[in-house]
Amino acid sequence: MRYLALLRGVNVGGKNKLSMPELKASFESSGFTQVSTYINSGNILFSSAETNVLALKGQCEALIKEGFGMDIPVAVISAAALSDAMAHAPVWWNTDKESKHNAILVIPPATAESVCAQVGEIKPEYEKVDFHGSVIFWSAPIKTFSRTRWSKVVGTAAYGSITIRNANTAIKLAELAGEA
Repeated sequence: MRYLALLRGVNVGGKNKLSMPELKASFESSGFTQVSTYINSGNILFSSAETNVLALKGQCEALIKEGFGMDIPVAVISAAALSDAMAHAPVWWNTDKESKHNAILVIPPATAESVCAQVGEIKPEYEKVDFHGSVIFWSAPIKTFSRTRWSKVVGTAAYGSITIRNANTAIKLAELAGEA
């Protein structure tokens, strides 16, 4: 089965530096197949016979801890689940060029419902939020971004349960995962 592992907070602002070629080699030596990475922000596509995403999450986090000495939270999502989420993205997501559009992937065992509840009620005059499966879709005008509820997710309890990708990256990952 085809999966994506999305690492939270690697190679951002000089912190948690992780070589993607070394990470790819580590995944391959751990028995994963068809391993590839996309850009430098911790996106790994791979295949595995394992069907339990929590087990895969644990394997990925353990190999990063053992091989690189880092405790990095990992969201694991099947290619099929990501493709399904993208097919159900709200019509407003990734359409307005004057807005920021993010795909917020929930790190199991958290759920999209629990993360949204932790963040709290959105400010509808500034942002839109919806979810499908473990992917939360969020959009906000760049001009009023700082007034949104979700722009302040960093530092909240919910932040430890998510990893964020912009719309272009999320769409590209879904495309790449479907090509294998």
